[in-house]
Amino acid sequence: MANETNGVFSDLFNAVGALLQNVADTLISGVSSASSVVQSCTDLCGTILTNTINTAVQIIQSVSTGITTAIAPKK
Repeated sequence: MANETNGVFSDLFNAVGALLQNVADTLISGVSSASSVVQSCTDLCGTILTNTINTAVQIIQSVSTGITTAIAPKK
């Protein structure tokens, strides 16, 4: 009888341990996924910002060239 009781408790502890391990693994996986999403969003924001700055520089250069051409003495 004593062995049956130990077996039941052992099975119970193993089951609870496996459940807790699965919960921990799921939480770690979720944190890893969230971190990956944050990294992707950061990369996207950086790309958008870089492209916006490059476009602004090109517009300023075009306007500057247009003004220079417009005020240059005609031959």
